[in-house]
Amino acid sequence: MAQHVKRAFKYRFYPTDEQAAALSRTFGCVRLVYNLALEERTHAWYGEQRRVSYLQSSAALTEWKKTEELAFLAEVSSVPLQQALRHLQTAFGSFFAKRSKYPRYKSRKKSRASAEYTRSAFTWRDGRLTLAKMTTPLEICWSRPLPEGAEPTTVTVSRDSAGRWFVSLLCEDTIAPAPATGTAVGIDAGITSLVTLSTGEKITNPRHERRDRGRMAKAQRELSRKAKGSNNRERARRKVARVHARIADRRRDFLHKLTTRLVRENQTVVIEDLTVRNLIKNHTLARAISDAAWTELRSMLEYKCAWYGRELVVVDRWFASSKLCGACGTICGKLPLNVREWTCDCGSVHDRDVNAARNILAAGLAASACGDGVRPQRESSRTGRSSVKQEAQRVTAGIHRL
Repeated sequence: MAQHVKRAFKYRFYPTDEQAAALSRTFGCVRLVYNLALEERTHAWYGEQRRVSYLQSSAALTEWKKTEELAFLAEVSSVPLQQALRHLQTAFGSFFAKRSKYPRYKSRKKSRASAEYTRSAFTWRDGRLTLAKMTTPLEICWSRPLPEGAEPTTVTVSRDSAGRWFVSLLCEDTIAPAPATGTAVGIDAGITSLVTLSTGEKITNPRHERRDRGRMAKAQRELSRKAKGSNNRERARRKVARVHARIADRRRDFLHKLTTRLVRENQTVVIEDLTVRNLIKNHTLARAISDAAWTELRSMLEYKCAWYGRELVVVDRWFASSKLCGACGTICGKLPLNVREWTCDCGSVHDRDVNAARNILAAGLAASACGDGVRPQRESSRTGRSSVKQEAQRVTAGIHRL
């Protein structure tokens, strides 16, 4: 059955000097309002043990506009300022629910420059977008068309550290499920091979950061020689940012193509529950693990499987996928990372990654069909933790995710 979801379509655009100045002014006002409201809430909570609601912050914003020092807030659209207060309310809601840390102030240099416009603050007519307080539409590069008949409900304008301008259009979209295939695949994530499939196929890690490491080092050396606060330093900083953007864009493009292919070709996808946050504490492998972007890979698999009617099974992080012999079920005692091929006592010779992918597939299918306990347990199973798990389904922001 087709799903109706909200999708954001992101495009690059090239503003005129007048539009760039207006948007930059809006970004600054959004950041200022967010920080002022956060400061007010902080003083109220730690000084009076009193919570400040969104309505109280909105009323305070109206009073700020009447003061001589903050009268310039009335020069920009009021909608992005109100949206900043809503985002702060969401941040505090997550904090009080213990889902995140206490909200932090937005930095002029480090925070993302963005402004969010709801339907009342922009005009969408014949494929042309005009924001509030502007007389001309944005010059958008339509790299792909919007869904037929779709109209944006929310528009987010942003500028990255490399000076590029982007507009994100949130639209209602209908996604048809992919044809059933009846096949399943187990995936073992790695560094030399980004993923190894249970079919025996190994997909080489492109190592985008490593390939541009020389260019990055040169740009950073040039930046370090420039005087702080000078225009030359700002130009050098943008060169560094452009290298970072190039790496991130290429990595994201590769992961999108890989995950789309895996989801289209397989009905069931089984992956391992890796704790990347703990793995990058290994300073020898931290840079390579970060470049592999396993977390982003899993995130893409999650929402694409939900969109196209696939099943995503996640194997517990303590399941001994590499040490387990896929032929006899014996668990190898020690298996250092430098050992890429090993021989079991039963005589079976295993490629470490391929064997892990096949064990992950078998464990995932067993957990999905019969529950835990089908595959051999790890030695420390007496602790009571299950060796295999399947994530429960939840609904987030209108998108079904596993």
